[in-house]
Amino acid sequence: MSGKAYYEPGTNGVERLPTELQMFYASPLLMRSAHWHAQVEVNFIVRGWAHYRMSGHAITFQQGDLALFWGGLPHLLDDGSDDLIYAGGHLPLLHFFRLRLPPNVQSQLMQGATLVTRATDAADPLNFERWNDYARSGDPMKGDMAVEELLLRIERVRFDPFTLYPEPAGAGACAEAADHHASPIVVRICEFIADNFREDIDSADIAGAADVHPKYAMNVFKKSTGMTLNDYVNLMRLSYAQALLMRNEANVLQVAMDSGFGSLSAFNKSFRRIAGMSPSDFRRDVRGRPMAPVQMQQLAGSPLA
Repeated sequence: MSGKAYYEPGTNGVERLPTELQMFYASPLLMRSAHWHAQVEVNFIVRGWAHYRMSGHAITFQQGDLALFWGGLPHLLDDGSDDLIYAGGHLPLLHFFRLRLPPNVQSQLMQGATLVTRATDAADPLNFERWNDYARSGDPMKGDMAVEELLLRIERVRFDPFTLYPEPAGAGACAEAADHHASPIVVRICEFIADNFREDIDSADIAGAADVHPKYAMNVFKKSTGMTLNDYVNLMRLSYAQALLMRNEANVLQVAMDSGFGSLSAFNKSFRRIAGMSPSDFRRDVRGRPMAPVQMQQLAGSPLA
């Protein structure tokens, strides 16, 4: 892309809204540096092509590609065609955990894989444009419909050919592209947290999995993601808890325990701080909306209660 303007990560507030669906349908700006956000990113290339540098691999999305990747690992849109238009959204983890995807796909995505399918059709550009309009309308019902329709569209991926990158032969192909944002230490930390956030883990456990000193693990993670280890673990737990609370049989105390919080008081405090309401208020709110049936998918090694 030949334009002079660049996107400056952290200036538009997206990274500070981890529990809200953010949709887009636009010609994007290239990025000066990698950015990070605590949602799963969905990209649909309406026109042109886009090149990303991810943690551990580089990838080019072509017109008609539908891609899914975990935004919690730093990524960088560093090139694209002059006519590039892409659509998609930043999908909160509470909705990501609801997706009925093939076994192990969720855990692979959260550990840095990128899912790409070319099985798209003429309806996708129109749908993404509508979902973007609905999500930005300010109408709660339209916002809910955007979420539910987007989830159903993503779930259809399981019925068509798709590829998870990097493939075995391509792993590590982007080693030179990695800076401190793409540190292997941060990748190992994210992998460990994704597999173990429901357990009683602390900075020593996380650092041990990355084979570094706890203080160093905390410093490098903070520099790379803008979050502390504790905040990141709590965000994972909260998002998982929100997905559980959307089930009719959910019990708040049991949800707190199943999500990895050590006590109900800690759960309530974290929930209010991040979601802006109590767990009970959240459950009452979502139960009052028309929702699609929820089928929880487990992360590898994390059986549902």
